Amino acid sequence: MHPSGNRPAAHPSLVDNHGRSITYLRLAVTDRCNLRCRYCMPARGVRFVPYEDILRYEELVRLVHVFADLGISKVRITGGEPFARRDILPFLKQVKSIKGIDGLYITTNGIAMAEHLDALREMGISGINLSLDTLDPGLFRRLTGKDRLDRVMATLHGCLKRKIPLKINTVILDDTSDKTIRDIAGLARQYPLAVRFIEKMPFSGGNGVKNSGQGQLQQRLARLFSLERIQATQPSTACLFKVPGFTGTLGIIEGHSRKFCATCNKLRVTPLGILKTCLYDSGVLDLKTMLRSSHNDTAIAGAVLAAVGKRHADGRQAEELCGGGNEPSMASIGG
Repeated sequence: MHPSGNRPAAHPSLVDNHGRSITYLRLAVTDRCNLRCRYCMPARGVRFVPYEDILRYEELVRLVHVFADLGISKVRITGGEPFARRDILPFLKQVKSIKGIDGLYITTNGIAMAEHLDALREMGISGINLSLDTLDPGLFRRLTGKDRLDRVMATLHGCLKRKIPLKINTVILDDTSDKTIRDIAGLARQYPLAVRFIEKMPFSGGNGVKNSGQGQLQQRLARLFSLERIQATQPSTACLFKVPGFTGTLGIIEGHSRKFCATCNKLRVTPLGILKTCLYDSGVLDLKTMLRSSHNDTAIAGAVLAAVGKRHADGRQAEELCGGGNEPSMASIGG
């Protein structure tokens, strides 16, 4: 039985007004985080959303049912830090069991995750994206405000041991050294994982961390490594490369340069239940209000279809017309 009792008619695909098929939902379950990364959180901190204003688990599950009926097949759970929210595992199991959801993924900083890896493997988690910007304990502490690198590495090695597909997300800043890049890339030399280097995004509350070398990541990596482009077979935010002698792969995610808008296949729901059809828009639909009022699932699905039918052509247009990019942190959006 559908949670609401009013199941919308299934759509074989969700296609926007530019002909892009939407199959991927990034679902933020909290704005809380147990780190204070200097490129994400402003120096003055952020005011967290009151707990009662964040979507409840049953509301999140209901939304995933609606999106699955619209053709969404991949869900990524994000935050903040998803494992900063209590009772996350039962929720993940519910999402994994929803018909039509072929892939369930998590983006995490790994601080509180290692102890849950057996349960995640048992439920059949599709993959984990682990945020890790340095292998140096002192630099990790300066970047994140916490001395927790050992916990992140426990999660990394725990995923490898259990053969859980793993990607490492590394943000590149103005002061990110070649040594740091080589060290992180060395993980892909040694292990069957993907290391993706990410342009620093502007969602940091004006904390003085500049966008570094935007549009130049590939040139920098090409100076450090012999890169062989891997041709994409499906929409992806990352440009992937083979490197001679590497077990895994390297990648570049140019979110600030907006190199992948033409094939973008994702939607986002923020911790407050706001639908974003683009990272750079200011929110296009208040799903929480619909969930907490008399709207049934058919009405919610119709509102989502209408929003997707007015999607901006790319992130630059969305930012220009909507004033997006002013959120206090990526945690407020869903990383």
